[in-house]
Amino acid sequence: MTEIEIGRGKRGRRAYSFDDIAVVPSRRTRDPKEVSIAWQIDAYRFELPFLAAPMDSVVSPQQAIAIGQLGGLGVLNLEGLWTRYEDPQPLLEEIASIADEADATRRLQEVYSAPIKAELIKERIKEVRDSGVVTAAALSPQRTAEFSKAVVDAGVDVFVIRGTTVSAEHVSGAAEPLNLKQFIYELDVPVIVGGCATYTAALHLMRTGAAGVLVGFGGGAAHTTRNVLGIQVPMATAVADVAAARRDYMDESGGRYVHVIADGGVGYSGDIPKAVACGADAVMIGAALARATDAPGQGYHWGMEAVHEELPRGKRVRLGTVGSTEQILSGPSHTPDGTMNLFGALRRAMATTGYTELKEFQRVEVTVNSGH
Repeated sequence: MTEIEIGRGKRGRRAYSFDDIAVVPSRRTRDPKEVSIAWQIDAYRFELPFLAAPMDSVVSPQQAIAIGQLGGLGVLNLEGLWTRYEDPQPLLEEIASIADEADATRRLQEVYSAPIKAELIKERIKEVRDSGVVTAAALSPQRTAEFSKAVVDAGVDVFVIRGTTVSAEHVSGAAEPLNLKQFIYELDVPVIVGGCATYTAALHLMRTGAAGVLVGFGGGAAHTTRNVLGIQVPMATAVADVAAARRDYMDESGGRYVHVIADGGVGYSGDIPKAVACGADAVMIGAALARATDAPGQGYHWGMEAVHEELPRGKRVRLGTVGSTEQILSGPSHTPDGTMNLFGALRRAMATTGYTELKEFQRVEVTVNSGH
């Protein structure tokens, strides 16, 4: 990769976001009806290649069930309001009603200071599981050792370990670090871990036995990680780097395929084909689903970064609503801006460029916009 001189004492790689690239049509086109966008991880097949982000504004137990029935995978945040309160509905309504942003951050910090209850974790997972959809739930690396037994006992199908950045070797002098490799080896459910943003970090996560890795951090609509910590990852480059790690790990492991999931920067339908073109197998969607009329956030969106008691790295953002979850995922759309019919758009992008399978579409040609 070409490095650019920032100053005499520092050089840096040039990196690209999804906004910097575009997918190029080929000499062939297809009928959109011939295109398959189905995705499979471990034993589980999904008609739509996405996970709904484990954020309280996006996924409630009811939303997880609805998303599963629509062909996706809703990931429940096990450190959110549903595992701290028996009935979080009044709190969700209160969060949506606060006018001042500073007041909203303070109130979020307060309501999320209530303890997480293991019995509520089991109750929420059971609620989703009893509906018959694939059940996925997420913990941060810091809470995984404490609550993982409750999660597995409750019968989760896919376990997600998601943090701002997750390393295979989290170093801490104060607490026993989570040994990801040992942890994943001892579980009998597929584990998806992330975020990561570099080839080397991804390779280390793949070697832990993870079924999938989440790529990205600091790029979501509700994040302020770039402003607070100075950390951000241009997603097109990050996904392509991690896809290269997947290819090399396949050679190293004798053919073990680890799924690459773009997590961040996927705000509009056009970002999904770009993510797949860079090597993603699926995407994790937050803000786009927070715009649903039936989303728990009622037009507002926030993540766990916003509730940190010492250093919030996110905020509650007002996105408004555009349509139902079903319309946002599969249409019909009545907006021209890429906020609805996300997967109809992916299907059409693949048809326009002549591809019928997601894995093939990863080979599509892309260009870098002039001026970048």
